[in-house]
Amino acid sequence: MSEFRLSVRMVACILCSAGVLLVTGCSTDAGKRKLVVYSPHGKEMLSAFEKQFEAGYPDVDVQWLDMGSQDVYDRIRTERVNPQADIWWGAPLTTFAKAEAESLLEQYTPRWAEFVEAEMKSPDDFWYGTFATPEVIMYNNRLVRDEDAPRDWDDLLDPKWRNKIIIRNPVASGTMRVIFSAIIQKETARTGNPEAGFEWLRRLDANTKTYAADPTQLYLKIAREEGLVSLWNLPDVVLQKETNGYPFGWNIPASGTPLITDCIAIVRGTKNRADAERFYEFVTSRDAMIQQASEFFRIPARTDIPRNDLPDWISNLTFVTMKLNWQEIEANERAWMRKWDEEVKGKGISR
Repeated sequence: MSEFRLSVRMVACILCSAGVLLVTGCSTDAGKRKLVVYSPHGKEMLSAFEKQFEAGYPDVDVQWLDMGSQDVYDRIRTERVNPQADIWWGAPLTTFAKAEAESLLEQYTPRWAEFVEAEMKSPDDFWYGTFATPEVIMYNNRLVRDEDAPRDWDDLLDPKWRNKIIIRNPVASGTMRVIFSAIIQKETARTGNPEAGFEWLRRLDANTKTYAADPTQLYLKIAREEGLVSLWNLPDVVLQKETNGYPFGWNIPASGTPLITDCIAIVRGTKNRADAERFYEFVTSRDAMIQQASEFFRIPARTDIPRNDLPDWISNLTFVTMKLNWQEIEANERAWMRKWDEEVKGKGISR
């Protein structure tokens, strides 16, 4: 069963819906309209915007589930006949595009729609990009010197990292699914053979000690020195370093990195359309984007936010964007991850 974190109130509601009798009922805010948000954005950011939105809309009770983006997609698919969520906040555009194709999302045009590049939003307004997220090689900089840390993808295959790499399980993670899909595309382009990508992943598997069930476990395992190196997204690495003091360093792969467009959408069949639209606009407003950049290290996708309103680290960030065929990833990602799970995981080879 996929692991995920729940707000206290959402635990109560799930137990109540399952037939468990609770003395306090399904909500600590009786009489308020309930707005349910599914998101992988982490308890820090979700809690902050829950409180801010409820302060502005005191008649709304925001309840969120923090889980992997693939878990969100799977859950919304499962619930399509009886939707439980109102807002889906966070996942790569490929995952949102699949959800759009399966009629899981509602059309909505935000007020800032014109300030997002065409390739970062649904042509038919089913989802919009909120953040641009580069992927990085993360390492424990208490034990790995910066000059010794992997600087590019192939460095991860060096035998010196045997049993020192810990990776978030890609089956439930949109971030890792994109990274692995990008590697498959990269190696296919280099060799002309799609199997070359899986060969590369087998060599990575040979150096991988374990696959973490969720991001929290990933952070803790690297911080506790159970492993030294990982792959993850830049905003979360910086957030954990700055907020929790974890000994994390990072390198953006020198040859290029996937730049993931992180998106937001309203769930099809929401019973709270008006509140869903309010929340959508609230967390994607200019002020919210600036706050998310400053406090949670997100890079806004909107083009109308002045650079001098954003932290210096964003302005100074330079990297090579890996050229990817996102349509191919969308079409093949599920099959690729199934093949990885069945033929690669735990069967790594070394050279």
